[in-house]
Amino acid sequence: MEPNYHPSTIKSLNFAIDLLPGLSATDAQNLKAKGIATTRALLQKAGQTKAQRQSLAIALGVRLPLLTKWIAFADIARVPAVGCQHCGAIVHSGVVSLAQLAQTPVGKLHQQILRLQVQNLNRADLCPDLGQMSIWIKQAQQLQKLRTPST
Repeated sequence: MEPNYHPSTIKSLNFAIDLLPGLSATDAQNLKAKGIATTRALLQKAGQTKAQRQSLAIALGVRLPLLTKWIAFADIARVPAVGCQHCGAIVHSGVVSLAQLAQTPVGKLHQQILRLQVQNLNRADLCPDLGQMSIWIKQAQQLQKLRTPST
């Protein structure tokens, strides 16, 4: 059964920073020490410009590409049907923002994630189905309409 897609009912999710995929315990502690305990806090502190992100990367002592990947995970994890469970697969398939997910055709997304699953795991059966990906895209579109990462 599909969840209700009315834009006024969908809410952007916020997770403990430890739940982002691929984040080491040391990285999570480092983020928390800088006041970044949630995915929403990461998105807020990262700002919108490359200069702001570079400044945060320096403050955290990490390379900008690594911080950029964490930001992409946090951005896409805001989608309720995606969360931290699927944001890694989406980002590693080449979709790196909520806005990009909202504009990606479902067939293309499915093909990209299926290719990723087969190449990395030799398992096509782990790929979510088109129906589930369609929900991701619809929810991303609705969150895009809200235009506020803090809702």
